Amino acid sequence: MEKIKQFVTAHPQWTSWIALSIGMVVILVWSARDVGLLAGQWIALIIATIAVAGLAVWIIGWEDEEEGDDTAAAITEKSPKEA
Repeated sequence: MEKIKQFVTAHPQWTSWIALSIGMVVILVWSARDVGLLAGQWIALIIATIAVAGLAVWIIGWEDEEEGDDTAAAITEKSPKEA
């Protein structure tokens, strides 16, 4: 259990991708269960769903990176003035 906590702490985007992918695939399977898709179609849809989840996490991560850059820039700007 400790290794899982360490992984979640060390890799928040991977964890988000995994969790979002699982949720989206469950919704996909639930929604399309009576459609009559072939095995290859299911595989293609599941892969596409996992890719979309990854893109969503990546795009959301842009905001985190921008906030981190702004914070780093603010710290850098304050340091020379204080010295």
